[in-house]
Amino acid sequence: MSLTRRDFTRQTALTGAGVALTGAVGTLATAPGALAAEEAEQTEGRGHGCEPGYGPLVPDPDGILALPAGFSYRVLTRAGVTTLESGEFTPGKHDGTATFEGPRGVTLLVVNHELKGARSTVAHPVPLTEGLVYDPAAPGGCTVVESRRSGEVAQWVGIAGTVQNCAGGSTPWGTWLTCEETEDRAGKNGATKDHGYVFEVDPCDRRANRNPQPVKALGRYAHEAVVVDPKRGHLYLTEDADTPNGLLYRWVPPHGFKHGRGQLRKLADDAGVLQAATCYDSGGRFVDDLSRATKIGTVYGVDWTEVPDRDARTVSVRKQFTDSEVTRGRKLEGMWWGDGGAYVVSSYAREESPQQHDGQVWFYDPRRRTLTLKVLFGMNPDPSQDGAYNGPDNITVSPYGGVILAEDGEGVQHLIGATDRGRTYPIARNELNLGTAEDPDYSEFAGVTFSPDGRTLYASIQTPGIQLAITGPWKRRHRH
Repeated sequence: MSLTRRDFTRQTALTGAGVALTGAVGTLATAPGALAAEEAEQTEGRGHGCEPGYGPLVPDPDGILALPAGFSYRVLTRAGVTTLESGEFTPGKHDGTATFEGPRGVTLLVVNHELKGARSTVAHPVPLTEGLVYDPAAPGGCTVVESRRSGEVAQWVGIAGTVQNCAGGSTPWGTWLTCEETEDRAGKNGATKDHGYVFEVDPCDRRANRNPQPVKALGRYAHEAVVVDPKRGHLYLTEDADTPNGLLYRWVPPHGFKHGRGQLRKLADDAGVLQAATCYDSGGRFVDDLSRATKIGTVYGVDWTEVPDRDARTVSVRKQFTDSEVTRGRKLEGMWWGDGGAYVVSSYAREESPQQHDGQVWFYDPRRRTLTLKVLFGMNPDPSQDGAYNGPDNITVSPYGGVILAEDGEGVQHLIGATDRGRTYPIARNELNLGTAEDPDYSEFAGVTFSPDGRTLYASIQTPGIQLAITGPWKRRHRH
């Protein structure tokens, strides 16, 4: 059942939903100096006098990762340096990652590798392991990393022959959905098959990954991330694209379908219904772009509009709608399921959007059918200076409260914590300068995720491709 504009308007009038709902749903975070004035007054007036986070970051003598005092890291994998079980090098461009509990205390990580272009031009592509290849001309895919209590690490290929595996998402049944952020057709860069799909990777059963097949029911477009609603069975997906800006999607499974390991790949190409989000404000007015929201706590009602041609045979999916039919968003990136809904990141918005910003995090509540702005990063005036953040990308919900974001913006790059009371703090800073002292260049963070037991935070520096395991005195903070 859809939530119509009339229903949402009536709901706001009767229950105080909409923008007035801010106090009930709370806020998560803002960039320094970007907190709405009334929210700042409330925060300052609480009088708790404590700072969020774990204190200032301590420079790393090895020049890789600055962390708070008491924290440490170790390198799990490094592109072109560490090797897989086959003896081939770890692929480059680490991106979206999730962890899974393996046997005897082992942690399994499925790691995307955001590699694109002709395979011959990529220094360290995902190896073409027999039986695990979708398109032999494509350089991307996923690796599975086994991290043991002893500190030993093993790696192998989960899927190969895909393109630009950016983010994705874990499933309640213990698999990883890897997303191709591309619309490349067969023939481009020598590709032998169409790309722009979602594939399922099983970290625990290598045989299940043989003969990889795209889940075409989820559409063909510049996929970024995906989450699964464990209660309703819906899948939510983001699209990182512009001209025009991308869309937020929902896939509704066919009647009687039961999720489980390997079930998605059995679906017919047109199974279920793929829909795009259409938002409207508390007055029932259509919202054309998510950048319109300039105040934390803004709440939009969400309806869903069916995609005409999900495989984009002649026209890209996002171009099949007029701008008055769906709500768009620039750089719709990471997603994570938690707190009964989906956290959705818009990394930034510039001249292609109605309003400019340096990052948003939204929360979609499937029960209320609302989208609430939780995080708003104002325009960062000087990204080269440490202390202000911009360009959030990958996201995870922390077992210690709040969320953690991987920064993919300009200048200095951080892992950022955001409390449930509207304050942000740094967890790590990338100190690996790929440029010069006069013109420094720091790669984005990606693949931020906790171990199943919550003791280790994993993240990657995308270039040159380093996966890190961070440990320390994690603790749940009192609300403040």
